[in-house]
Amino acid sequence: MKHVIVALLAGLSLGADRAADPAAAKSTSVKVMSWNIRYDNPRDGVNAWGRRKDWVAQIINAEQIDIVGAQEVLSRQFDFLSKKLPEMSVYGVGRDDAKKRGEFAPIFFRKDRFELLAKSTFWLSPTPEKPGSRGWDAAITRIASWVKLRDRRTSATFYAVNTHYDHRGPEARAQSSRLLIRRLNEQFQDHPVVLTGDFNTLPGTRPYNTLVTADPQKRRFFRDAFKITQQRPQGPNSTWNGFRAVVPNRRIDFVFVTGSIGVRQLKVLNQQRDGRFPSDHLPVVTVIEFPDKSSAAP
Repeated sequence: MKHVIVALLAGLSLGADRAADPAAAKSTSVKVMSWNIRYDNPRDGVNAWGRRKDWVAQIINAEQIDIVGAQEVLSRQFDFLSKKLPEMSVYGVGRDDAKKRGEFAPIFFRKDRFELLAKSTFWLSPTPEKPGSRGWDAAITRIASWVKLRDRRTSATFYAVNTHYDHRGPEARAQSSRLLIRRLNEQFQDHPVVLTGDFNTLPGTRPYNTLVTADPQKRRFFRDAFKITQQRPQGPNSTWNGFRAVVPNRRIDFVFVTGSIGVRQLKVLNQQRDGRFPSDHLPVVTVIEFPDKSSAAP
């Protein structure tokens, strides 16, 4: 009997250690990154894409990201990253023609982990199904791309949505948030949603509040992963560096989740080499978890 009790206690201890070990939970958690990689602009000189591109891919691979929502991705950058991230599938279209022209807001996801169930893009405008349409006071065309995925490990089904708000039009940013909330409660109402992007706005602003404020008429809304992470956020309280230095309190890149998704960890990466950055934005990395039967609990 004594040996049986010792064995049982040892087993309980081992189970507790596994539950407390982040590596043990990794199999069911999902690591999500949002990153504006800066478009391929030759005028960036020492910070031009050709000098940064391998570094960007290396960071994504080294961090073992499961899903990446990237912004400011031109066609040649899309093709480069598709080759440098061979373990990932990708969906995205150019914002100008729904093909190759203009910036993409692509979503990369691990092909062995996720099954693609559906995909599409809509435009941040009063005519969201019209390719190339521009909305309100926006300076340029803006889009949101999305994929519907099934996790092969857990069978959780969810949407990953990736976007990039306008940098000049305050009304365009506000209306873009209203459009995303409508889509959340209509098109994406059946499953949990992870929303990534460069929102060109700060916490507490009108576009931000529209996304995260509870409203009975909205039914569902988003939560800022930075605010609800179980562990203390790591890294700067900013995601903007302008290729020069991290600007304090400029958190404009976000990962948002709907209510049933838990957030275990969030960090803002601040990698530098010889005082240089891999992009003018810092990447946001989160570790999220879906509840049991999440495919039925949005």
